[in-house]
Amino acid sequence: MNLKRLQGKVAFITGSGSGIGKAAALRLAEEGAKIGLIDLKGDNVNKVKRQIEEAGGEAIALDVDVSDPVQVKQAVKEVIGTWGKLDIVFANAGINGTLAPIEDMEMEDWSKTISIDLTGTFLTVKYAIPHLKENGGSIIITSSINGNRVFSGFGMSAYSTAKAGQVAFMQMAALELAQYKIRVNAICPGAISTHIDQSTKRTPELDKIEIPIEFPKGGSQPLEDGPGSPKQVANLVLFLASEESNHITGTPIYIDGAESLLR
Repeated sequence: MNLKRLQGKVAFITGSGSGIGKAAALRLAEEGAKIGLIDLKGDNVNKVKRQIEEAGGEAIALDVDVSDPVQVKQAVKEVIGTWGKLDIVFANAGINGTLAPIEDMEMEDWSKTISIDLTGTFLTVKYAIPHLKENGGSIIITSSINGNRVFSGFGMSAYSTAKAGQVAFMQMAALELAQYKIRVNAICPGAISTHIDQSTKRTPELDKIEIPIEFPKGGSQPLEDGPGSPKQVANLVLFLASEESNHITGTPIYIDGAESLLR
């Protein structure tokens, strides 16, 4: 008998309309989870919802700005109202934001990246905790090699600060929530084939601070000939969401094909 690993579980996934979030939503649904799809882009997330339903799964799609506490709280409430519980939270939504030297970065650009990437993670976790405490569960946060192992992303001071902050927040949360059997971990992807670059604005001032980096023959991903795929990351999310990782918490896990070891 083929038992699905997440049968009967309920997952709340931000940034689930594309990229890693979409891949994770489809993978967790394939293993039996019911999925709360959280994203700003209605058309994209509705397509993911249809894919899940056409495959025999269950999902709801919610249009949510993760930097808005009112919207995030309401989204959690709607997922609970639909299925009565919450088991898995994947705080994945994020943007690269504006790339600029620190002295040239506008306050508005700094704040936007921090509010979506870091504050959005905080709000997602904050409003999920009361429901996860009922039966325990798993929180997974999408951080990055940038800000944790790699610091050569020129102009990405806001993004890297947010990603480093996510790991510190994850470790604080892991210890605080362990007594409730809630595990908290972070994934740290390297280059992954997604559309996140569409949210990136590169300013011309970057030219004055960039330092040339020369990679060995074969590029910057030694394990594979190119970036990783969202499906590869989704498999890691599935592992952390499942009971197979039931003694892992407070851990940043790098999934980058050894890219960050070259930096």
